[in-house]
Amino acid sequence: MMRKRGKRAGQLRFFLLFGCLLTAILILIISMAGRKEFTAPHKFGLEVIGPFQTAISKFSNYTGGFWEKYIALLHVREENKQLKQELLQYKTANVEYREAVATNVRLQKLLELKESLPPPTLTAEIVGKDPSLWFRTLTINRGSSDGVQKGMPVVTVEGVVGQVLTSSPNYSKVLLATDPNSAIDVTTQKTRVHGIVKGLGREAFGLHYVLKSAEVEKGDYVLTSGFGGVFPKGLMLGTVSDIKKSRRGMFQNIEIEPAVDFSQLEHLIIIMKKYSLTED
Repeated sequence: MMRKRGKRAGQLRFFLLFGCLLTAILILIISMAGRKEFTAPHKFGLEVIGPFQTAISKFSNYTGGFWEKYIALLHVREENKQLKQELLQYKTANVEYREAVATNVRLQKLLELKESLPPPTLTAEIVGKDPSLWFRTLTINRGSSDGVQKGMPVVTVEGVVGQVLTSSPNYSKVLLATDPNSAIDVTTQKTRVHGIVKGLGREAFGLHYVLKSAEVEKGDYVLTSGFGGVFPKGLMLGTVSDIKKSRRGMFQNIEIEPAVDFSQLEHLIIIMKKYSLTED
């Protein structure tokens, strides 16, 4: 099989060489004719060489066009790669810009909140969350060297977050209002019913010590009452989401949906007053 292929290749090279030689001879004959009229041999030669010239011309045009397209394709690929890199840079810059704008908006809202709170206040940033089974807490980058002390209220734009549980020189732990150990005196905005909000150990509060005879409505806002000297009056805590009146007992079972999304917290405000975590 290999010998047959080699023989065929040799024959093909021979015919190509012969064709090229014949073409050269015919071109020479025709060129020597000058302005004289073509004779029969000249015409015959022209007929013979014509197809060869046509084939060579088409092949040259094809290979030339193919090469140009290949070069153009290489340029397109390189340009496409460059455009993708530029697009990635623009996307990264856009994400950074949007994050900067969002951060600026949050800080602006915090500044507006600070102006409405009783001074002095201090802005803090969350640096960690405590996975402890005993307390629901988070860590902020302000401590006793900044004047932060146990019992100080901690809030954000949406509402109450909790109270300072303990502090070191540069950091503090905040007990979240959703912790069962937290207790905040509140009032409903519409019906003016008083009670104590305690955490349920999840993203919800329970409103306690509300008599069955008291009128409480779903959707009513629950605000800090200002009693007990813990939180300033009128801070948002949440919305009444569920009301149950059991046959036993004197009080209603009321659940509150927090106004604060505790999973999305980043910056907080500490109200710089020393309070007790529990009432005396």
